[in-house]
Amino acid sequence: MLKLEDSYRHKGQRRELVKIIRKKGIKDEAVLDAINTLPRHFFFDTALGSHAYEDKAFPIGEGQTISQPYTVAFQTELLQIKPGDKVLEIGTGSGYQGSILHILGAEVHTIEYQKKLFDRTKKFLNKLGIHLHFYFGDGSQGLPSQAPFDKILVTAGAPVVPNSLLKQLKVGGILVIPVGDRNTQKMLRLTKKSATKITQEEFSNFAFVPLLGSEGWK
Repeated sequence: MLKLEDSYRHKGQRRELVKIIRKKGIKDEAVLDAINTLPRHFFFDTALGSHAYEDKAFPIGEGQTISQPYTVAFQTELLQIKPGDKVLEIGTGSGYQGSILHILGAEVHTIEYQKKLFDRTKKFLNKLGIHLHFYFGDGSQGLPSQAPFDKILVTAGAPVVPNSLLKQLKVGGILVIPVGDRNTQKMLRLTKKSATKITQEEFSNFAFVPLLGSEGWK
């Protein structure tokens, strides 16, 4: 296990962050509790640790960011995670979002397109004792070998909803994905009501790094 310090000050900063996210409209107590539990500063270089509890996204290298805590909470709340849910996360990134899903009791399968980030995050989360199923590859095609999934979460902006992902969703399953152009996206929640019927809900605008791959941005 990795020995990292989680001080009273850090815990206090996390409680303040949860208050901010709650004020912005997040109501799911399990999600707020997970954000209060997971030390976000562990995911930052020591020099940048002072920014860990600000409600904003931060660069983590390889052209990627650790998402804004509010965005993580918003996407997670839309997913309606139940313990034991088999979840596909597309875009492992820093591993923060996947760790939140893990704390909520999900069985997390996470795929990353950037090799350096994949190697770094897998090693780091294993040291933290957070055991996800890690895959390196094109997340825009989902993960057919492990399908179907109860929930699918896409953490990068897509030009359209990849058909592969809808196919890999169980009936009753939920897909949460930001869709739009390269600058801003609307958050969509798609629920698979039957093999042929999908309902779509649309939420406010966000800005994500682009989803790369054959069914994402080229």
